[in-house]
Amino acid sequence: MPLLVDRHLPTPEARALLALTREIARDELAPRAAEAEEAGRFPADVVRLLAGVGLLGLPYPEEYGGGGQPYEVYLQVLEELATAWATVALTVSVHGLSCYPVMNHGSPQQRQRWLPGMLSGEVLGGYALSEPHAGSDAAALTTRADRDDGGYRLTGTKAWVTHGGVASTYAVMARTSGTGARGISCFMVPGDAAGLVPGAPERKMGFTGSPTAALHLDGVAVPAEDRVGEEGEGFRIAMAALDAGRLGISAVAVGLAQAAMDEAVAYARQREAFGRAIMDFQGVSFSLADMATGIAAARALYLDAARRHDRGEPFSTQASMAKVLATDVAMRVTTDAVGVLGGYGYVRDYPVERYLREAKVLQIVEGTNQIQRMVVGRALSTAAR
Repeated sequence: MPLLVDRHLPTPEARALLALTREIARDELAPRAAEAEEAGRFPADVVRLLAGVGLLGLPYPEEYGGGGQPYEVYLQVLEELATAWATVALTVSVHGLSCYPVMNHGSPQQRQRWLPGMLSGEVLGGYALSEPHAGSDAAALTTRADRDDGGYRLTGTKAWVTHGGVASTYAVMARTSGTGARGISCFMVPGDAAGLVPGAPERKMGFTGSPTAALHLDGVAVPAEDRVGEEGEGFRIAMAALDAGRLGISAVAVGLAQAAMDEAVAYARQREAFGRAIMDFQGVSFSLADMATGIAAARALYLDAARRHDRGEPFSTQASMAKVLATDVAMRVTTDAVGVLGGYGYVRDYPVERYLREAKVLQIVEGTNQIQRMVVGRALSTAAR
């Protein structure tokens, strides 16, 4: 049981869902995480397990096979998964992100075609927006979608695609006209489409069980009916999806920080120096207290943003705030957890060195924290006086 976590859940069903998630995390995820990450092995069987109990489509409607749960509940499920194995939580979050364009901007026919398979876990999704030269400046992307025989031909290279090479389908942003944000459109592209070639997996510092790769598109044929939304709406779709995705990353970061703090507390309780547990030394106890405070604040902020989302209120600024705070807290907590364990924190016999490596990338994905600060600053500059 994570330390100092008092969940406030809206329904008995949600409480049962969190209890199930915690059981799976304890019994199925935690025992396997270190070895799988060491081997760089994607946990496909775990994804199937989560799909089988309905955890892959939680925030989406039941009519398409989803769980019909509010974001307030979904994000706490992600957090629980991340306390045991952050790669698995990231997989669920990115898969949910890949479903967002079809659910919120697709036609009824597209929803019926794509969502049942994606929400059941039969189809694993990826999200392809960034390019080698267009990360934070996503509107500068150059992958083309040229009209061809009533459909499109997609040509270009996507970068940093989570699930690259293992996803069954990708939400791909490509340029249908002009320059800048207004010329971008969104397409659903099968992972086995002719001309779609994944690059070699990136050799990453952390999240080694989660494959990240480039996607090379060489004249990939996409029917017009697989374009999501109108031509030119892709950038708006992509940004709306990322608002929701940032909440997922926030929850993953809080779960990762929670795991690091729990490990540090357990070690500090049993490790003795100068005749007493190091937990009793003020320097250590204050460090742990700061960890707990930061985690609680980050959790409260992402839940506030989630509840805004669930009420249909604007939440983009709050999502950026949550992403900044949660991932910065995760970086600080994992760093301090290594310090509490001392030399043991630096070796792979204990998990905190892996937590530290994993925390860093969470400050980068779904929009760097520098970009999120720009979003918040812009909101302040335009706020009514």
